[in-house]
Amino acid sequence: MTFLSKTAALTMLAVSATSLPSLAQEVTLRFQHFVSPLSANPTYFMEPWARKIEADSNGRIKVELYPFMQLGGKAPNMYDLIRDGAVDGGWVIPGYQPGRFPEAEALELPFMTTKTGEDASKAAWVYTQKHLMDDFADVKVIAAHMHGRGLVHKKGPAIAELSDFEGLKLRGPSRPATLLLREMGATPVGMAVPAFPEALSRGVVDGGVITWEMSPSLKLDELTDSHTDVAGDKSLYNLFFLWAMNKAKYDSLPDDLKAVIDANSGFAASAWAGRAHDTGDAEGKQAMADAGNEIATMSEELTAEIVTLGEAVTETWIAEMTDKGLDGAGLVADARAAVQVTRSDNQPLN
Repeated sequence: MTFLSKTAALTMLAVSATSLPSLAQEVTLRFQHFVSPLSANPTYFMEPWARKIEADSNGRIKVELYPFMQLGGKAPNMYDLIRDGAVDGGWVIPGYQPGRFPEAEALELPFMTTKTGEDASKAAWVYTQKHLMDDFADVKVIAAHMHGRGLVHKKGPAIAELSDFEGLKLRGPSRPATLLLREMGATPVGMAVPAFPEALSRGVVDGGVITWEMSPSLKLDELTDSHTDVAGDKSLYNLFFLWAMNKAKYDSLPDDLKAVIDANSGFAASAWAGRAHDTGDAEGKQAMADAGNEIATMSEELTAEIVTLGEAVTETWIAEMTDKGLDGAGLVADARAAVQVTRSDNQPLN
């Protein structure tokens, strides 16, 4: 080999060596949430999602999950923690900051979604793509999802009449939920989920609305006595979630690792997150039954009364959005259309 050819070969090796770190880049992503790691979404969505990211990247991405806000901050501030890079990603409830993301509230209005988290989450992704991506432009949205049925958990007997709500202080997770509780005669107390068990134990609230799946991790078998759902296939209320990533962190990834994140984002990931709640709902309901708690369903007549109150909440919300310069009626119509087209008893949306 001549001197020139040796030099050329060494140059090629040097170029290859400098490119190796990018080809074998290892990235650790720290995702945070605010509930028990044993609750449904972390168990059946977050943890499997993290392991799939690691597998699909051939180990080049490591995902660490931190429950109970272990990396700092408060649950209502999760969007800002992700946006500002305090964490690489995590679980957001936009409704914990009332008024900040008003268009998202359309999905949370009374009796808007079906009682299955999977169907509701498919609708959430469709609606998000149409109306919310500008609102969430400063993060990387991985999934937009909903939980399953929301119901009333309280001390004392189950709800049997509308008058049973009078005098009850009930926890609500979002502005639409607290508006409905007020219409039903209760005193609503806006509260993030981590504060709910202590508020119950101290008598700050008499109960609240939340899912079956959160019941065991919140010890509602011990802290409440009854669990009352509405009749029919629509949920009393629902809550909108984001599984999101810091945009700068996502942008810093090489294209092939961005592709791994993208392949595990979107419609299918949103449905997966909702399905996790459905699995947890079945387990949570069984746990409350096993504890001997009262499990009840309101009569169709009482449910119809509450539906009427819910319609009043929706009309009030439409008027508020119109005053803000938004098309409130159009947002409600689009949310309903998204729910309808993604129902499991219709043709699945690809």
